[in-house]
Amino acid sequence: MEEPQLLLEKDGAIATLTLNRPEVMNALSPQLLGELCSAFKALQADREILVVLLTGNGRAFCAGLDLKAMETHPGGLDAFAIHGDNDVARAMADFDRPVIVGVNGVAATGGFELALMGDILIASENARFADTHCRVGLAPGWGLSQKLSRLIGPSRAKEAHFTGNFISAEQAAEWGMVSRVVAADNLLAECRKVAQDITSCVPATVKVYKKLVDDGLGSTFAAGMEMEKLVMGYVNKGVSGDTIGQRRKGVQERGKSQV
Repeated sequence: MEEPQLLLEKDGAIATLTLNRPEVMNALSPQLLGELCSAFKALQADREILVVLLTGNGRAFCAGLDLKAMETHPGGLDAFAIHGDNDVARAMADFDRPVIVGVNGVAATGGFELALMGDILIASENARFADTHCRVGLAPGWGLSQKLSRLIGPSRAKEAHFTGNFISAEQAAEWGMVSRVVAADNLLAECRKVAQDITSCVPATVKVYKKLVDDGLGSTFAAGMEMEKLVMGYVNKGVSGDTIGQRRKGVQERGKSQV
């Protein structure tokens, strides 16, 4: 029986998706793209899930599109239909709760783009990032040309785009591309700890916050500030003083336990 290309595990409010093509560095086949999209659409409909963790099996996170599949398929790049049913960027953007990406190894080109579709990136010490679009003669289609410069600045981003050189985990952390770098054998545990911390917050507020940040990044600062004021007026009017007091006690108790 053929191994599934995507593994799904649910543990309470946390779902873990694992790219499962380790023999080809988890390269994205049309089948894997389709399964990823279907999984995120299903998780969007699952109201019990509050956080998704995305990672890869083996020594790589994702090596990008499966170029061998592209070479052998008569449709070439069209076989991937990356802006149709296999539009993983749209499927992940439509998921309204946090996505933590545990970058366990190489994240190259389309795999780099896939990692940047997450909300929080935590890198293993073995993680490496590379944009090889210019080396293979392809243009990005999942936001890499727009997202990376906003994360690390245009000079650094253009160096990465134009050279195709690798960015180490340490460099990615220094540039602010990932939240932190952890030991390889502790990556999933660290990701799950962050996921559990998120699930301990008010789920509706987490969703609102995610939308505020994402929509704000796509607009001007002034428009983002105006949006925040409107959202604040709508959300905060439904919260009573008693509720805030009770939640504050929980925050204080949590703070004491973390000292």
